[in-house]
Amino acid sequence: MIYTLTNGNYTAQVNSTGAELFSLKGPDGFEYIWTGDPDYWTGHAPVLFPMVGWLRGGKAKLDGKWVKMGRHGFARRSEFSLAEEGEGKLSLRLVSNEETKKCYPYDFALTVTYTLEENGYKTAFTVENTGDRPMPFTIGGHPGFCVPVDEKASFEDYVIRFEKEETQRCPGFVGEGLLDYSQINLELQGQREIPLRHELFYRDALVFEKLQSSTVALVNPNTGKGVEMEFSQFPLLGIWSAANDGPYVCLEPWTGCGTIATESDQFEQKKGMESLPAGQQKTYAFSVRFL
Repeated sequence: MIYTLTNGNYTAQVNSTGAELFSLKGPDGFEYIWTGDPDYWTGHAPVLFPMVGWLRGGKAKLDGKWVKMGRHGFARRSEFSLAEEGEGKLSLRLVSNEETKKCYPYDFALTVTYTLEENGYKTAFTVENTGDRPMPFTIGGHPGFCVPVDEKASFEDYVIRFEKEETQRCPGFVGEGLLDYSQINLELQGQREIPLRHELFYRDALVFEKLQSSTVALVNPNTGKGVEMEFSQFPLLGIWSAANDGPYVCLEPWTGCGTIATESDQFEQKKGMESLPAGQQKTYAFSVRFL
């Protein structure tokens, strides 16, 4: 089912499958969210739960048993139900069921809430442990944004701009999407800006960790046009576009990441894994502002 929400300034559409935001248009009709063109990438803004990234061989040991789980978990392909609907606001909910328990043997509820704001929107993920034992999980957003942003410009006219100067060593990838911290995909030494170019993503995503910044922007320095994300509640940030020169970039706030090449296959021990106590809930949110 497709839900439409508006605040008189922006109009968004959300698919109940995956609770995925697949359209957000501004006052002049410009489409900010990636269109899902299959020539480049069919996604729009997937919800990543109960894990981010790849498992080694697509499987891990969970609750004493081997389970299979696709990239970024199952939420993005699951059917959500309506939890709340109002002017400029929508909440969709996924509850554990027989299908989810085949690969993730926990009782949970995941609520995804979109709220349109004056200059953009906010996404909130609320994870509830409805079972009687601790529940391991990671969660993340994956919104793709069309570049250029509401102007006639080229992809290379933009930069990735952090709020503060950053020193980072982004890990490389080996095999089926395993992070390899012995390799360097990109290195920053006290820099705020990275010139945007397609080659940045030819070796997969740029993965940043424990950034000093709480915001990151895709911005054209010449015009100031762009999109900015506030992600302070997430310890990791992925920046990605498929290695096929697509006219979009994904800004991805994560609480954890895919399997590291040196890690075991124990699901509960993966980097960034949360352990949510029985009967408790936790909310993570990020905001997007159009410049």
